[in-house]
Amino acid sequence: MEIPPGFEESMAKNQVCKLQKSLYGLKQSPEPGLIDSQKQLKLGYKQGQADHTLFVKKSHAGKMAILIVYVDDIILSGNDMELQNLKKYLSEEFEVKDLGNLKYFLGMEVARSRKGIVVSQRKYILDLLKETGMLGCKPIDTPMDSQKKLGIEKESTPVDRGRYQRGRLIYLSHTRPDIGFAVSAVSQFMHSPTEEHMEAVYRILRYLKMTPGKGLFFRKTENRDTEVYSDADWAGNIIDRRSTSGYCSFVWGNLVTWRSKKQSVVARSSAEAEYRALAQGICEGIWIKRVLSELGQTSSSPILMMCDNQAAISIAKNPVHHDRTKHVEIDRHFITEKVTSETVKLNYVPTKHQTADILTKALPRPNFEDLTCKLGLYDIYSPA
Repeated sequence: MEIPPGFEESMAKNQVCKLQKSLYGLKQSPEPGLIDSQKQLKLGYKQGQADHTLFVKKSHAGKMAILIVYVDDIILSGNDMELQNLKKYLSEEFEVKDLGNLKYFLGMEVARSRKGIVVSQRKYILDLLKETGMLGCKPIDTPMDSQKKLGIEKESTPVDRGRYQRGRLIYLSHTRPDIGFAVSAVSQFMHSPTEEHMEAVYRILRYLKMTPGKGLFFRKTENRDTEVYSDADWAGNIIDRRSTSGYCSFVWGNLVTWRSKKQSVVARSSAEAEYRALAQGICEGIWIKRVLSELGQTSSSPILMMCDNQAAISIAKNPVHHDRTKHVEIDRHFITEKVTSETVKLNYVPTKHQTADILTKALPRPNFEDLTCKLGLYDIYSPA
């Protein structure tokens, strides 16, 4: 942003202009649009409590219409007649442009087939590779070296922070869970990046060069379960020995949310690290059930939690107080409450089938490719 022409001379030193408009890229940008949407939507639409960008209208005949609002971009879905009425209303209240069936939204490409829907960011990736001069780079089959862990070395040469802190990979990871851990790892060095960290970023770009068209595949299925896989890499960070939590959630057999995050405190055992990750996964599952309920998809079935640590499962299922679990008392009571009320059902899954493992550490190629398939990623541009 720059000062409007003609105002430069009237501005004293160290004075700033207050922006009275929402712009893409600002943290608070969606808020003015949402406030205006709340005022303008008077046709019986109810704003979601789990997701404030979601508006839902249900009729007595069982018809439903759904809106998702981001600043001045809107996605509509639902009953055709209701959507026609809504489009007419919006065109009278705002200056709108109907782009037809959803094909592109906030940098995400949407493709449909009889088998399902694919959401990818191929154009975004190719633009990023061109912008960084990596369009002609040599591709690689994993986003991170499984034999190397990032740290802070005194001898490493610092790099330009402005270039390192662009945030383009963070946005890209919203449709690419396969780079979730790698992006989370390099993001920890935003304050003082070095050549070593920049090389790790370049490796992610080389991996994206190999798989630019890969994206989320939402297939038709009879499955109606909500499953959450949670995992932790105990003391994996070589700088402070904090653990990394990872979870991924599947709704009706399709991946919808995931996260890779360094834990805020040091875990004293692998069971403690897994337990904290389990609590985070349960919170995510409960939120998903709330969103589904607001969309009219209520279910009495419990959230299926998949964990590969028997000790963590034992602590959750045993209500007897243990001195060795005092440091995770809040999480223990929370998880026990959800298990007792049958909101959650804990299941043991072998480590080789633990899908969330891809979000906690860098994996060798065979394991990485296996878990990438389990995530349900699909490349519609790959040769048949």
